[in-house]
Amino acid sequence: MPTSVTTHHYVIDVDEQTFATDVLERSKTVPVVVDFWAAWCGPCRMLGPILEKLANEYKGQFVLAKVDVDQNQQLARQYYVQGIPAVKAFKDGRVANEFTGALPEPQVRQWLNSLVPSEVELMVKEAFQLETQGRQSAAEERYRAALARQTDLYAAKVGLGRVLFQQGAFEQGLEVLESIPAAAPERRVADALIAAAQFQQHAAGQSEADLKAKLEANPGDVASRYALASLYATQQQFVQALDEFLEVVRRNRQYEDDGARKAMLALFTVIGENTDTVRTYRQKLANVLF
Repeated sequence: MPTSVTTHHYVIDVDEQTFATDVLERSKTVPVVVDFWAAWCGPCRMLGPILEKLANEYKGQFVLAKVDVDQNQQLARQYYVQGIPAVKAFKDGRVANEFTGALPEPQVRQWLNSLVPSEVELMVKEAFQLETQGRQSAAEERYRAALARQTDLYAAKVGLGRVLFQQGAFEQGLEVLESIPAAAPERRVADALIAAAQFQQHAAGQSEADLKAKLEANPGDVASRYALASLYATQQQFVQALDEFLEVVRRNRQYEDDGARKAMLALFTVIGENTDTVRTYRQKLANVLF
């Protein structure tokens, strides 16, 4: 068997021993395009140079992995290669797209463009890196630049709302996150961020001991109960938070514009929908509401 040989920074030879690392694992961070080919295959000799040229041109937006099917027949069988050249794109360890045959360069380029991140997506990635480095102002600027290019890029809106919250600009962040449509997948993340920011606001300057004392004196004090639930949420004491929010729903569902119910739904997203805690409290909430 051949060993894995780097033919270029963006083009590698892969065999059955190195496929798991060089393709499957690597595809979790960057798309890996696998070219199943053979030396005797005329169309392979036409397509191969096109793929290598584009790999160099795209400068790391994807990695091209070459697999000689004659020397790696098990891989060819495993991925149902019935004709060559067979090109399969891997993302997150799985085949994301594929084609068979020697396509002309414009079609190959179009196919690749569906795999690699766009310029604005790269801007969002850069903004997130700035954010994780604690450079919120720079991250905000980059998120805004991405949104100037594509106004419906909801991942950028999530990031912008998050850094605005981090900088104390609650109303601005809320406006950005609320503009994400309810049907968008990113809206669940946005709702969780909104809830977390609201928890911080309601819990600010409050102590658990003082709030418990107020509730002992007046169990119907929904403002103190809501603040206590928010305080628990900021401390990631989720069960205690859900208990207190549920009690607010029981006593005064209209408080904070149905805020306790909305807070519970946001916490469900944070905790994880498939957990026992969420299943239990979804049922408790349903019992109170209906």
